[in-house]
Amino acid sequence: MELTHYGHSCVLLDAAGARLLFDPGAFSDGFESLRDLDAVLITHQHYDHIDAERLPALLAANPEARLVVDPGTTTTVDKLDLPATTARPGDTLELGGVTVSVVGGEHAIVHPDIAVVPNVGYVVGDIAGTGAESGGETFYHPGDALHVPARRVDVLGVPTAAPWLKAAEAVDFLRAVRPRLAVPIHEAVLARPQGHIGLFTNLAPDGTEVRPAPHGETLAL
Repeated sequence: MELTHYGHSCVLLDAAGARLLFDPGAFSDGFESLRDLDAVLITHQHYDHIDAERLPALLAANPEARLVVDPGTTTTVDKLDLPATTARPGDTLELGGVTVSVVGGEHAIVHPDIAVVPNVGYVVGDIAGTGAESGGETFYHPGDALHVPARRVDVLGVPTAAPWLKAAEAVDFLRAVRPRLAVPIHEAVLARPQGHIGLFTNLAPDGTEVRPAPHGETLAL
């Protein structure tokens, strides 16, 4: 399993021969040149997770890629005339030969006066929940929510900073999921994310490594 971070919430996961791109949004860059994608997965409708201007060209360059969106993003892709699969919590998808479980359902609360929109998380791999003996590993992209999935998570994309997120909440989420490896994402709203990453490192649960992913570099997971 390999991961490449294109800034903020956008990551490319190469797993078991599948190439899955998550949340190519307005705060991310470098994903435009990707080819041979099996799927593009969107967690929710906010522009920092789906860039409506660059998405059509990306999909045109990857004609075999399946677009997967949450229920709240269907209006956006319909306006772009892009065919898409709507993913709902509890769904199981087969993408590029790997299994993806859809979890969560709602975006975290930003403010009581702001409507809560749909948000789905994606857990890639080990869908049967058979644990380490299955030989497979799982990656979890939660989008803008702190939903703790029922199954084991080996690699977590942990949200770092957002209008809806306190650092203490991110730490508690990291401790609840207890991944083997945590890769900080959703950091573009910070001028210097190193302080938050240091907090994750110091307060992570036993057995969890926090490993930042430099922009555009591929990490072996």
